[in-house]
Amino acid sequence: MTGLAIRTDAAALRITTGTAVMAAGLIVVTACILLAMGRVPICTCGTVELWHGTVRDSGNSQHLTDWYTFSHVIHGFLFYAGAWLIGRITSRPIPLGVALLVALGLECAWEIVENTSMTIERYRATNIALDYYGDSVLNSVSDILAMVLGFWLARAWPVWLTVAAALAMEAVVGWWIHDNLILNIIMLVHPIEAINRWQGTT
Repeated sequence: MTGLAIRTDAAALRITTGTAVMAAGLIVVTACILLAMGRVPICTCGTVELWHGTVRDSGNSQHLTDWYTFSHVIHGFLFYAGAWLIGRITSRPIPLGVALLVALGLECAWEIVENTSMTIERYRATNIALDYYGDSVLNSVSDILAMVLGFWLARAWPVWLTVAAALAMEAVVGWWIHDNLILNIIMLVHPIEAINRWQGTT
């Protein structure tokens, strides 16, 4: 998704070091807020797994990566696309560093909201998340970094490849665990009983 809608010229990239420092600061502040909210640093099982593939157990969303990591990569695709689209519509290309910081701010804000009692209970009202009690801080930070990965992939890849990758991730994850980004949003905003029953068959 390259083009003139996001600035990547020398002037736009001159604040690269500052952008990196601010990005790291956002992640650290988010982690501190999550700890203050009572989220556990790592899985209460006492181990850290690179991949945890079981959805319906207490280890889900507690380790470095899981099936929902793919949703956060897609977040990065969408945030980059949004910045690109705004630049195209306004004819004022957004500096890449600014676009990344805005994306980080949105993702960090979501991680905080996602781990509030209200959102956790909303998720737990569905069959797919009966064992969900919030993310570990490690998992939340990993999710944020997955979004950053998606953002940079969207920057590097052509549009067709980004779209194909997003569709493939949604299709494979949806088929394997009966959940994905689109279903997650639907069940959070306006739960549908037919989907809830289908997810309960995993």
